Amino acid sequence: MSTRLSDVSLPIFVQMLTNLSAMLDKAAEFAAAKKIDPKVLLDSRLAPDMFSLTRQVQLATDFAKGPTARLSGIEIPKYPDTETTIEELKQRIATTIAFVRSADTKAIDDRADVEITVPLAGQQVAFKSRVYFTYMALPNFFFHVTTAYNILRENGMDIGKRDFVGRPPV
Repeated sequence: MSTRLSDVSLPIFVQMLTNLSAMLDKAAEFAAAKKIDPKVLLDSRLAPDMFSLTRQVQLATDFAKGPTARLSGIEIPKYPDTETTIEELKQRIATTIAFVRSADTKAIDDRADVEITVPLAGQQVAFKSRVYFTYMALPNFFFHVTTAYNILRENGMDIGKRDFVGRPPV
């Protein structure tokens, strides 16, 4: 029995986005307790040439909804990237989770070896679906979730591995 692509994509997106949302809850609590404007956290970045926390969250959701749509063979939902508050980012995450959960698992599994073309460094590059997910989509998704986590840690939040990994489904 081979591993179904839907089983190694959709649950990971949902779990990690759920954990990211919970970390944003803690960020709101942290900002209130420290009496700092939450915008300070949202605008924070690890290095001057890196994206802010807000953009990291937006990109994490993009790297969940984009691959889900591509793997399903449907159009990618468009989000305007206008979030300016923790609550707006949490809503974006919730919308993305709902989209991922609504994905047609049979369509994803049936398309596990079709060619997908994606923009990469200003060009259109073709990959087999499974290769695209494994070597492009998933690493990019985890990069942005991890960077969001690291920005929060860098700002003094008391979060750790359990917050990042969460509790796997049983």
